[in-house]
Amino acid sequence: MSQQPPPFEIHVHGDVPLREEVDYPQIQDALKPLWKYVGARSLVDAAASQYEEEPGIRFEAKERVLQICWTLEGDEDFRLAIDEACMGLNEIAATGAALEVSFYDIEFDEEDAPEDEEARDDFVLCFVGPTPAAIMQVQRDLLVQDVVNLMERHFDASELGDVVASIDRLFSSRFDSLVSSMQLGRPPRGSGPSGGHGGPRKPRHLH
Repeated sequence: MSQQPPPFEIHVHGDVPLREEVDYPQIQDALKPLWKYVGARSLVDAAASQYEEEPGIRFEAKERVLQICWTLEGDEDFRLAIDEACMGLNEIAATGAALEVSFYDIEFDEEDAPEDEEARDDFVLCFVGPTPAAIMQVQRDLLVQDVVNLMERHFDASELGDVVASIDRLFSSRFDSLVSSMQLGRPPRGSGPSGGHGGPRKPRHLH
């Protein structure tokens, strides 16, 4: 990392269901790019968030869920670390899941900044899962949620069945080539929306 002060406060948020046989050393290995990024020697050393009210990185053994609500300071190069961590999580995830990664411009002051200057805030969705099918199912569900939320401002939910069906057809078309070329199992369809995300910059630490 640069010797300059990190320009971003970065928040990672999401729950990842894990396979039954996965243990803590496997989780630590999968998340090694993250704890290495902050200069820690282990996941335990890095698991705490910068904010006490956030749980940080926590494995709920009873529910078999990796919970992440973790804030750190970093640079644009964190994108590589989170990408590598997602590849590790693919190996231990039980189902598809989404991780929200928010970048907040530390140096930007909304009150003092010129009118034409904007914060370098950014928001990225990362997807993990045991198979491409599981990942695409999560993508489909989030897209349905976003589209339905937007269109319900103008239409009744009962009128949006054709819209959801069109989204399913788009994903089914994409999967046709994957299934035929890679022998992947087709994901379930029409399981309903799950979770929301995205949009303009969000207030920090508001979930």
